[in-house]
Amino acid sequence: MSIDATATVVLGAVLAVSATLIAACLWDRARAVGRTLLTFLVVLLLSVTCALQLNRLTVAYPTWSALVGGPSREVALSSGLRTRPGGGRLLTVTVPGRASGLTLTMGVYLPAAYDTPEGAGRRFPVIEMLHGYPGSPSTWVRRLKVVQHLDEEIIAGRMAPAVVLLPYQTPKRLLDTECTNLADGPQTETFLTEDVAAYAADHYRVRTDSAGWGLIGYSAGGFCAMNLALRHPHRYAAAASLSGDAGPGIAVGDGSENTTNNVAWRLQHLPQPPLSFYVAWAADDRESRDGSRAVVRLARPPLRVTAVELPSGGHSHALWRRMESPALDWLSGQLARSIPIDR
Repeated sequence: MSIDATATVVLGAVLAVSATLIAACLWDRARAVGRTLLTFLVVLLLSVTCALQLNRLTVAYPTWSALVGGPSREVALSSGLRTRPGGGRLLTVTVPGRASGLTLTMGVYLPAAYDTPEGAGRRFPVIEMLHGYPGSPSTWVRRLKVVQHLDEEIIAGRMAPAVVLLPYQTPKRLLDTECTNLADGPQTETFLTEDVAAYAADHYRVRTDSAGWGLIGYSAGGFCAMNLALRHPHRYAAAASLSGDAGPGIAVGDGSENTTNNVAWRLQHLPQPPLSFYVAWAADDRESRDGSRAVVRLARPPLRVTAVELPSGGHSHALWRRMESPALDWLSGQLARSIPIDR
């Protein structure tokens, strides 16, 4: 039984309820020490159950070994097998961070066209997918069903075949980097923009020009997508934010969370590059709503913004699943298509 399985949460709830009933039955007969122990047991089991449910929603720890400090490896669809006829396949790789000093695992989705005789002679556009915090690439796969969405959109012709990268963004599961280079900490921005790109170029038939690269993220990953695109317009052509804010939710350590690592500040104080943004949010999610509206309000040509506000949905996986396919279709439309390998 995996740590993020529904059955694990149910078991925790059953144990918590059982402990509560036992405590109630023994309360009058127990002494002070006994009551203290019973209370501690009930509180412990309730806390563990709540933590298991939070982890089930975010997939911060996809396996028991990850919880105790084991290797950070994806477990869903990592065999490379297709899940449907005409669909793509998802691999798990390890990216050595020659520039950043980080070595992290990454999911790689290869569309069905990649493995065809025609595809063998072409370089494909790339979409880099950034998860929220807490979260992991498994959240995209297991909660947001990204493989299903990619397969459906590509098969239907609404999206061009693309290589999709799902990198980890932190070497420590509960360290929020917001995709930045933390002062005296992990150099996540360098990993995502240099090491991931270098690995993809070395191991897969992908375009290496900015016209063929895009970003998409949800929650904190939405901020990441916009921020990295603004900071590296030579690397990316477009970015899609699903419930992303205009600034990071952390202190970077050098004050840049208020300046150069803040989307709103950059749009106000620096020249805006020729990028395309897709900014989506729910009206009842105040934080991402206000941040997203600020991005839309501050954007000026040559930066182009497509804004989508849904009336409700909060800050939830259910909302992002609704947003996912339209955002992917839009992003595909902004990126250059595959090209012959000799170009």
